[in-house]
Amino acid sequence: MENAVPARSNSEISIAERSAQRALAGRYSAYLAEVEALIAAARRVMQSSGSVEPRVSEIVLEAGLSNQAFYRHFRSKHELLLAVLTDGYEQLLSYLGQRMAAETRPLDRIRRWLEGILIQAAQPQAAAAARIFVVNGVRLADQFPQESTRSVEQIKAPLRNALAQAAACGELPGADPERDTEVLYQLAMGWMQQKILARARPSHADVEHVVRFALRGLRAEEAERGA
Repeated sequence: MENAVPARSNSEISIAERSAQRALAGRYSAYLAEVEALIAAARRVMQSSGSVEPRVSEIVLEAGLSNQAFYRHFRSKHELLLAVLTDGYEQLLSYLGQRMAAETRPLDRIRRWLEGILIQAAQPQAAAAARIFVVNGVRLADQFPQESTRSVEQIKAPLRNALAQAAACGELPGADPERDTEVLYQLAMGWMQQKILARARPSHADVEHVVRFALRGLRAEEAERGA
């Protein structure tokens, strides 16, 4: 491009500019640490108190920060709760990815995705952490629809990919990745959230029953017999 500005080498950048860059980098690191501390503190306060409406004063006290630090990064408490929710989705996505990566067959990856969602209600520590997101999820989705939709789509993506691969390789020749993903997501998330809201602790047999039910709906048994 004729109008492009050529990149300058380090020797062409003034001492003042380099000093400013170092200062900005240091400030970024400090601010990132504050945000992470506030998110972690909000999660701890909600888990320890059982409240889904923690006060800002409780959060900053737990984080060891000031109100000024809080409002430097978040315009409201609900914006922080959205950050907590998003962070939780990212952790769940990483967990699902690890489970699915251990499998080679698309059908087994679908099973691992389903189990990974459902088991959140069966494990006490996971259920306690997930309750925060279940209770706040609908309200925050209404206030922040774009951010909420983005997080949900990230969770659906690996399932959709596995379904598409299962259809392509003949394991599930009749699969409709888009529609099947939506149905399986609603089934798994709805079941898990209902158990958590009811403070019910499903057994691993309960989880397995739902997984088998879902796979039968995908005609998995016929696909396996024909393999």
